[in-house]
Amino acid sequence: MQVEVDIAFDQLVKIVNTLSTGKLRKLKAEIEKKITKGHGQTDLKSLLLKGPVATKKQLATIDNNREAINQWRTK
Repeated sequence: MQVEVDIAFDQLVKIVNTLSTGKLRKLKAEIEKKITKGHGQTDLKSLLLKGPVATKKQLATIDNNREAINQWRTK
């Protein structure tokens, strides 16, 4: 059996404020679980797109280091 109740936001805040500490923690955990469940791959994509980007100088240093390591490994 499922019941839907239309509660105004202010009323919801008042109800949440009356919760005990333990129940408030449970509610917070459920809300965070729902928030993280709803995001997923789009968050990873946006995280990668907003991440740091290497400069040309840094890429050249990486290439030089790779060449040096490869030469050392083949000796």
